[in-house]
Amino acid sequence: MNEPHVYSDDERRLTLISVMIVFLLSAMSQTIVGTAMPRIIAELSGLHLYAWATTAYLLASTVMVPIWGKLGDLYGRKPILLAGIGIFLAGSWLAGLAGEFGDLPLLGGGMTQLIIFRAVQGVGGGALFTTAFAIIADLFAPRERAKFSGLFGSVFGIASVFGPVVGGFFTDHGTVTLFGHVIAGWRWVFYCNIPFALAAVAMILIKMPTLPIRGVGRIDWAGAGLIIAGFVPLLLAITWGGREYAWASPLILGMLVFAMAVLTGFVFVEKRVRDPIIPLELFKNTTFTTANGAAFVYSMAFMGVTSFLPLYMQVGQGIPATTSGLTMLALMGGMIASSTINGQLVTKTGQYKPFMIGGGVVLIFGVFLMCFIGPDTTTLDLAWRLLIVGIGLGPGQSLFGLAVQNAVPFHQIGVATSSGQFVRQIGSTMGVALFGALLTSGLASELAKRTPAEPGAVVRHLDLSDLQAMAMERNLHPEQAAARAADPKQVAMERTIRTSFSVAIVHGMIFALCSLIAGFILMLFIPVATLRERPMAAAKAAEPGGDVAAEAGEV
Repeated sequence: MNEPHVYSDDERRLTLISVMIVFLLSAMSQTIVGTAMPRIIAELSGLHLYAWATTAYLLASTVMVPIWGKLGDLYGRKPILLAGIGIFLAGSWLAGLAGEFGDLPLLGGGMTQLIIFRAVQGVGGGALFTTAFAIIADLFAPRERAKFSGLFGSVFGIASVFGPVVGGFFTDHGTVTLFGHVIAGWRWVFYCNIPFALAAVAMILIKMPTLPIRGVGRIDWAGAGLIIAGFVPLLLAITWGGREYAWASPLILGMLVFAMAVLTGFVFVEKRVRDPIIPLELFKNTTFTTANGAAFVYSMAFMGVTSFLPLYMQVGQGIPATTSGLTMLALMGGMIASSTINGQLVTKTGQYKPFMIGGGVVLIFGVFLMCFIGPDTTTLDLAWRLLIVGIGLGPGQSLFGLAVQNAVPFHQIGVATSSGQFVRQIGSTMGVALFGALLTSGLASELAKRTPAEPGAVVRHLDLSDLQAMAMERNLHPEQAAARAADPKQVAMERTIRTSFSVAIVHGMIFALCSLIAGFILMLFIPVATLRERPMAAAKAAEPGGDVAAEAGEV
């Protein structure tokens, strides 16, 4: 029997700090850009392409998650994390330079350059989340790891709330002149990643121990290619459907059919290759299947609810963007507190399922209360409802992944972790798309009923893009909004819009509630298990055969 390597408290502490910096970078990169986009569009002249700046990052990061997870199993976490940070850094630096040198051969204009470099950033970003969680799984036992869920919940909350604030600050106040060259403030939205990433790299190189390699074999390039070829058109169809193109349009239907055909081929290939990028036997593990299924539904409902709430507050309630951001603190505060407390309790008891169920009940109750909001709902009234939703969300932010990591053998910890993250990101994308489709349909129906049948009544033709433009105009030109408030016709029109949008968002909340009930039922089938008390690295070294699957037994 080999003696397990014992990592020092200093190694584990500094590794945890560096991993959290990496986690923060990955989370912030998705939230910090939104407030800078109006200025970026104005400078790079790419209004028709603006959505791609976000879509390119999400597409690249999502499809790369399972690939990075498998690479981490085969070649070790440390080199893969460093490679991911390096690619992320290069993408951040290049995105900050987009358009600085005018049109470039092959890369095109400034907006096209930004999209390409955001995709590069996303390729690296896909490694950050999944490898960070896998490293924590290597160094800390599942039972000990539970108490860190509050920390990661806090980082996620910080990124969600302060990312837009930081992006707005750099955009408005960050313009500087260096050596006679003007650097636009929005460019620092990308450049600010660089010092934090370099600090993380230094700590990883100096203090992070070299972790044992989990898997053997080689990368399944055919499977990796099929994942990319299948999920890129699927995610594009989900993102574009009902917005850029009708769901029944030939392009959307064609992409969906193509994606299904490729993913069918992926399953066929994975059954036959020696080292599949996503081992299909994982789906025979009840905990893996049920926990990831519930995580998919919860992510879908979570992103659907939170993505459009700021727009509801700014258009449906008529409050400023700053106030809407502060109101969202109630949700994040509840989630951080709940995640921290539940993590400590899970560590103390070694049981996770009771806290999953408790969080699910609170979350369903919170979303049920959100089904009764309207145009006259006050900010305080909305905030306490969001607080309940946040409290219910807390356990789900980490316990699903913890259950999966506890239930798989050591050599599959990376691919199991990345599969869970992959499922969450797909769920988030689908949640935003489905929630948006329901809002669009509900908004059109309500406006048609409430707007007088007069020629030129443009209110009847509003969609979500129009509402987003209205919210942006109010934030950029508050004096014009004040002038419209003195016009009785404008007041009546805005009242119609606010009422219609409030009814439409309730339709979305009902969809989220039904989804959560389905996810809760699925969660009840997650097997009960006691969390292991040894980290993966120690378990692997302690077992002569290296298989710790027995330790993850379900009871």
